[in-house]
Amino acid sequence: MKLLIIRHGDPDYVKDSLTEQGWKEAECLAERLSRLDIRQFYVSPLGRAKDTASQTLKKMGRTAQECQWLREFAPTIQRPDREKKTIVWDWLPEDWTCVKEFYDRDQWKHTSVMKDGGVDQEYEWVSQSFDQLLAEYGYLRKDNYYQVTEENTDTLVFFTHFGAGCVLVSHLLGISPMLLWHGCCAAPSSVTTLVSEERRKGAAYFRMSSFGDISHLYAAGEQPSVAARFCECFGNVDERHD
Repeated sequence: MKLLIIRHGDPDYVKDSLTEQGWKEAECLAERLSRLDIRQFYVSPLGRAKDTASQTLKKMGRTAQECQWLREFAPTIQRPDREKKTIVWDWLPEDWTCVKEFYDRDQWKHTSVMKDGGVDQEYEWVSQSFDQLLAEYGYLRKDNYYQVTEENTDTLVFFTHFGAGCVLVSHLLGISPMLLWHGCCAAPSSVTTLVSEERRKGAAYFRMSSFGDISHLYAAGEQPSVAARFCECFGNVDERHD
C-alpha cells in the first residue's frame, strides 16, 4: 500500500486559504496526482488544505473524506527563549538539541515542556486515528510494525500540513517527530511517499521513498515557495529569519 502525505500549497494564513502562488502549486499538484490510480482521498478540515485538495478532486471528479486529526498539529509549548507560547516545532537549535530525550522515539513526548502543552495527548490521538484508518485497509498496528490482514497495492492520499505530516511519518517510522520537524523540509504542495514492505507474509513496515518531493513544480517551471525553511545564512536579509 502506498501513502502520499501532502502539505498544502503556499498559505494565506490570515484567510486560511492559498496565495496566488499556492493556487498555482495546487494546479501543478493536480496534474501530477490525476495520473495516478488513487483509492481514496483524505483532507484536513482547514481551508488551506481543502483548497489545495480541491484542484485535484475537481480534475479527477472525486471527493475527499474530511478528518479532524489531519488538521495542523495544534498544541503550543513554552519555548525557552520566549514569553508567549508557540507552535511545538518552532524551537531554536541551541535549545532543543541539548535535550537528549527529544531524540528518543518514546521519551520526547514525556518531557515536561511537551506534557505541559498537551503534546503527548495530541500525538496519541493523531497516531491512533491514523492506525484506525489503516486497519480499515488491512494493515493492523502491532507493536512497531503492521500485521497485514488484507494485502493490497492501494494508494491513499492525505492533504494535510507540515507539522501534522511529520507526526504521521514519525509514527510510521518509529522516530521522534522533533527530528522531522527540524531536520526535514516539506515545501508547500510537496509530496511525501511511503510504501509498505511485506518481506514475510503478514508483517509489513512502511518505508519512505521520498520526503517533500516537489518535482511537479519543477516540471511546470515553478519555483517552490519560501514558506518552508529559514535563511541559509543570517546575513541573507531577504530570507526568512526567526
